[in-house]
Amino acid sequence: MNAPLYNAEILRLATENPIDERLASPMASVEKRSPICGSRVTVDVNVDGEGRVSEAGMLVRACALGQASSSLLAANLIGRTPEELAAARDALTAWLAREGDAPDWPGLDIFTPALDYTARHPSIRLAFEAAAEAAEIARGTK
Repeated sequence: MNAPLYNAEILRLATENPIDERLASPMASVEKRSPICGSRVTVDVNVDGEGRVSEAGMLVRACALGQASSSLLAANLIGRTPEELAAARDALTAWLAREGDAPDWPGLDIFTPALDYTARHPSIRLAFEAAAEAAEIARGTK
């Protein structure tokens, strides 16, 4: 791969998460941690009557890749259903393992340089894993 792992766009996203505070009283809160690097992402959600994420909070203590992934999640999280979040999580996991196409989530293609760095994959997945689980819990389906 010719593209650098930590490119300018990833570094920019790492500093610009649109959801940078926790919710005071979330319907669900899930923390995910990467055992490889120690990155942690906590996602809080509230859902509306249709089960769509209506509010979200985040606490991100992660490497630049985990921070960038959290920013991409946060930018498109509100209004998503638990099923949409689970599908995005599963597609991201498959793509990183080279078992599927790039996920249908805005911006995730910036992680193409990370495909060969499997030790970095858990931190990229953290926010999506936490959001999918939190939305499922908040809707009462878990």
